[in-house]
Amino acid sequence: MSDNKLKILIGASSSKIFHLNEFSQNLEKKYVKCKVVFDSDYADGFPSRKIKSWFSSNKKFKKLIDSFEPDVIFVDRTRHFSVEASKTDIPLIVHLRGNQWKEFGMARETLYKSKEKRIALKKWEEMGEECIQKSDLLLPICDHLSDITREKYPNKATETLYQGITPENWFQEKGMELKHPCVGILQSATIWEKTKEMLILPKILEKMPDVHFYWAGDGVYKDQVLPTLEKYENFHWIGSLKYPNKVREFLTEIDVYALISGIDMSPLTLQEAQLMENPVVATNVGGIPELMRDGQTGYLVEKDDVDDLFEKLSTLINDQEKAKEMGKEGKKFVIKNFNWDKICSDFLNHLKKHSVGDI
Repeated sequence: MSDNKLKILIGASSSKIFHLNEFSQNLEKKYVKCKVVFDSDYADGFPSRKIKSWFSSNKKFKKLIDSFEPDVIFVDRTRHFSVEASKTDIPLIVHLRGNQWKEFGMARETLYKSKEKRIALKKWEEMGEECIQKSDLLLPICDHLSDITREKYPNKATETLYQGITPENWFQEKGMELKHPCVGILQSATIWEKTKEMLILPKILEKMPDVHFYWAGDGVYKDQVLPTLEKYENFHWIGSLKYPNKVREFLTEIDVYALISGIDMSPLTLQEAQLMENPVVATNVGGIPELMRDGQTGYLVEKDDVDDLFEKLSTLINDQEKAKEMGKEGKKFVIKNFNWDKICSDFLNHLKKHSVGDI
């Protein structure tokens, strides 16, 4: 370890590079030298469609390692960058953000039915398994996922590392005008098990005709649910929002935040909504209960339970004092439990516990 300072190379996916830059900046405050790169710029290959980068990117990976000389490599997904990292003698840390084993199965049953897509999916599965097997430390993003991971890999070092957040970035920002009262739904449609839970909304829309529901999000499964939901005049799809400005405007304007999900590990939007003092209603699945406090910062509802969802949404729409109180409690809860100082300290303690990186 040069200069007595731990050096960590962070390979980030495009969807998480914003947050991993925050992670890096806060690790620097603890005297850790970090370098964040977009992973596919430095390692790529089949089944990526950027064929021109397949050969040049891998040469760039070697130059990156030689120039930065990291003590540890941290990755947030198991793709080509992770595979190349696993071939070095540098300790590899994998931050697991989802139940990829279940997600691969769901993809195979839905959109990945053609021969070509099955071949690509199999390649991704093989890369994931190779990276996990060769990793030195697995960091699932919630306790729920840690339990699943330990069951599958009982001999692998595994510790929970939650997603951190910068509270100062989440302030009231005007600019979006919605009809009120309204419920805001901010979630992607990239996993079918997650997205299909939204198909319980028609019964809610019928029961609450004077409440407007706004869905901000997109993804490959959008067209599986949107035609059904758009039949209702009080449902509005507004597509993807530019992060973080337009997300702030959305969370500033809504009255209640709802997370209608069939599977989720650690949805960052739930933390963001609470920081914006929105009372929340979320499905009691996966790691969601770890990110809020039922009855204190909002309400958990059981999967597929229309009556429970209707009751909890109605309570928060009709009782503004309770909604305001829960919103304030949510902000305090997230600041206390998911601030970057705490998350970075947890991370460094995990490295020390498992002797990764010679801390």
